[in-house]
Amino acid sequence: MAAPRETLLAANQAFYDAFDRRDVAALEALWSSARPVSCIHPGWDVILGRDEVLASWRSILTNPAAPHIQCRDPYALLEGPLGAVICHEVLPDGVTVATNLFAEEAGVWRMVHHQAGPVMAAPGRRASAALH
Repeated sequence: MAAPRETLLAANQAFYDAFDRRDVAALEALWSSARPVSCIHPGWDVILGRDEVLASWRSILTNPAAPHIQCRDPYALLEGPLGAVICHEVLPDGVTVATNLFAEEAGVWRMVHHQAGPVMAAPGRRASAALH
């Protein structure tokens, strides 16, 4: 059985893989259906509730202009049944920093929050040594 940190990082990568494949069903399966969820896309206001969050992702993934994103430098934080992954998202025209929050449900990590915003630092160059 994989360690919680490994399975958390795998769930985070599954999120980016689903985005890259434009796989709406896979992305929807990653989000919690048992807990409140929220999302803040770069430049957007907060989105609350599973239906609204998933509608935003469907809108993004079905848009032919949606960028391809690569997850870089993922760092996992664990606290019991809650986990966070902080990472860089490398896009064709820049870099964002993202926080993806997960809750463990029946042994599976489910996403409960995603927030991303632009960052000036290049991937692999964190300002805080505490994250290393």
